Amino acid sequence: MEFYKYQGTGNDFVMIDNRNNVFDKANLKQVQQLCDRRFGIGADGLILIENLDDLDFNMIYFNADGSQSFCGNGSRCAVAFAKYLGIIEKQAMFLSTDGEHEAWINNEGEVSLKMHDVESLEKGNDYYFIDTGSPHYIVNVEDVKAVDVKEKGAAIRFNDRFKVEGTNVNFVKYNNNTLDIRTYERGVEDETLSCGTGVTAAALSLADSQSLDAGVIHINASGGNLKVGFKRNGNGFKDIWLIGSATFVYKGEVGI
Repeated sequence: MEFYKYQGTGNDFVMIDNRNNVFDKANLKQVQQLCDRRFGIGADGLILIENLDDLDFNMIYFNADGSQSFCGNGSRCAVAFAKYLGIIEKQAMFLSTDGEHEAWINNEGEVSLKMHDVESLEKGNDYYFIDTGSPHYIVNVEDVKAVDVKEKGAAIRFNDRFKVEGTNVNFVKYNNNTLDIRTYERGVEDETLSCGTGVTAAALSLADSQSLDAGVIHINASGGNLKVGFKRNGNGFKDIWLIGSATFVYKGEVGI
């Protein structure tokens, strides 16, 4: 089976053109094996591109453990892959786990992905909890480099509130219109170099904490830089765009 490898700010994915149904979506063990970094190709997730009658394509995203969710960086890579396959040129309308999305890709490979509106935020004394297609728990810290992301992230992800459904956990340092971030991802159950939905949630938490009505937040993730554009909408936000590069790494063949 032919596969492609893409990465978006260090969030890496196995990409498969499944328009001819070459991949068995029910075989979750195969997803796990292909994503395994020692016994497979190695990736944070696996993405299938499939045909749709009324949209450009259907994107099916699997986490490394075989579970399914929406993935922001994965979606940006899927748009770049769809352009490579000749499915789209500059604009894409596609379906993902959380519904329809619009995206644009420029000649330099930067993808702007429109996220769904966020109607409300949960704000605690020392955290935010925001769903941006995937749930995210956000903690502001003094120094993101000093945090043991795997240990502290797992403690929150598997606590009494989240242990059944799970949550992603983001440790952030707020600055003026910028933030530093490190993320623990459920499904991967470890730190990843970048998380698109986490970056988006963190940017909105910064916008809310600074009472910003609109603008662009610049994010420094471990794997690179991203931008999030937004407009305030009552207690939530609309016109949310996740912006950053999506890069082809290599292609190959794997036995299945």
